[in-house]
Amino acid sequence: MRSKKLSFFLRQIISYLFAIAVGALLMVSSDRQLPSQATPVPIGAQAKPTLLAQGQPAPNSNSRGSFVTGAVNRIGSAVVRLNTERTVSRGIDPFFDDPFFRRFFGEEGFAQIPQERSFRGQGSGFIIDRSGVIVTNAHVVGGADKVTVILKDGRQFEGKVQGTDEVTDLAVVKIDGKDLPVAALGDSNQVQVGDWAIAVGNPLGLDNTVTLGIISTLQRPSAEVGIPDKRLDFIQTDAAINPGNSGGPLLNERGEVIGINTAIRADAMGIGFAIPINKAKTISTTLMRGEKVAHPFIGIRMANLTPELARQNNRNPNSAFMVPEINGVLVLQVIPNSPAEAAGLRRGDVVIAIDEKSVTTANQVQRIVEDSGVDRVLQIKVQRGTQATNLSVRTEELGNRE
Repeated sequence: MRSKKLSFFLRQIISYLFAIAVGALLMVSSDRQLPSQATPVPIGAQAKPTLLAQGQPAPNSNSRGSFVTGAVNRIGSAVVRLNTERTVSRGIDPFFDDPFFRRFFGEEGFAQIPQERSFRGQGSGFIIDRSGVIVTNAHVVGGADKVTVILKDGRQFEGKVQGTDEVTDLAVVKIDGKDLPVAALGDSNQVQVGDWAIAVGNPLGLDNTVTLGIISTLQRPSAEVGIPDKRLDFIQTDAAINPGNSGGPLLNERGEVIGINTAIRADAMGIGFAIPINKAKTISTTLMRGEKVAHPFIGIRMANLTPELARQNNRNPNSAFMVPEINGVLVLQVIPNSPAEAAGLRRGDVVIAIDEKSVTTANQVQRIVEDSGVDRVLQIKVQRGTQATNLSVRTEELGNRE
C-alpha cells in the first residue's frame, strides 16, 4: 500500500516537471515569433533596443529615425527663440491711473510707485533668409522696445522689427547674420485634412520642443476661432500648441513650413491654429521693405442669415427690424462715415451677391472685399424688404480708419 502511494506521488512530480519543461519551450518559441514585443521602459529611463540571439537589433528599431526626426532635422537650427522687453509709462498703462490703486496706496505711497513698468515676453520664429530675416507673429514683437533673438546653438542677436501687420498677426524681424540656417517653405494650398502636422517652437520657455498631430481642418475663419479683429483663414491642427509656440513653424512630414503657429482655444484641448504660409509669403515681403500692408474696408458688421433664422427674428415681437426670409448676409450695422454708408447700405439689408457672385456667409463677403484691393468699386446686390437693390461701394484703406 505504501509503495503504491509512493509510486503515485512520483508520477505526479514527473508530470509536473514535464509540464514546466513544455511551457518553457513554448515560451521560447513564442518569443522568437514575436520579436517586436518589448519590455516597458520606466519614465526617465533610457530605452535600449531589444537584442536577439544573433546580437542584432529588433526588427522594429530604425537607426535613421522616424519621419518626424527627418522633418525636424531638416528645419534644424532655423527655428529661433524671441525674447522681448517693453517699457510702459504712466498715462499709457491703465494700471498707473486706476483709482483703486490710488486709494489702496494713498497719494503719498502711490507717488513712490515707479513711473515705468517693464514687461517681458517670449515667442518663436524661423529664419527665411540667410542674411537673418525672421518671420513671427505680430503679437509676439508688437510694441517691443527690445527684441533678442536666440539661435538653437546659443548665439544671440539683437533683432530689429522691420514691420508688423496686426490684421493678419504677422511680423518680420531682422538680425545681422551671414550664412544662417534657413527653413524650407512649403505650399499651404496643397495641404489636406488628415495630413501630418509637426509644431516646433519654445513653449513655456522649453526650447526646441516638437509636437505631432494632424491637420484637423482648413480655412477656419478667424471669427469662428474667436478673433474677430483679424482677417485670416487658419489651418486647424491637434498638434499641441502652447504659449511661447507663437510664431514658430508648423511643418508637413517633409519638414517644409506650411503654417505659422498663432493661437489656441483656452477652453479646449487639441485645438490649435496656424496662419497658412502662402499668406505669410506675400505679407512678409511687404513688411521686409518697411511698407504697410493694405487692407480694403467697406464698413459693415454682418452675420449669416438663413430662412429659419429670419423667421425666428420676424416672429419675435421685440425684434429691432424685420428681415427677408432668404439665404444671405445680414447687415447688422453700418459704420458711420464709411464707404458702405456713402453707398446707401442700411441696417437690415441682406447682401446676396457681390460682382454677380452669390454670397451666403459673412466669411465669403470678407474674402471678396479683402481680395478686391483698395479703391476698388464693388457692385453689391442687397435684398431690402421685398425689393432687390444694386449699390456701388468703393473700398477704402482700413488703416485710415484706425
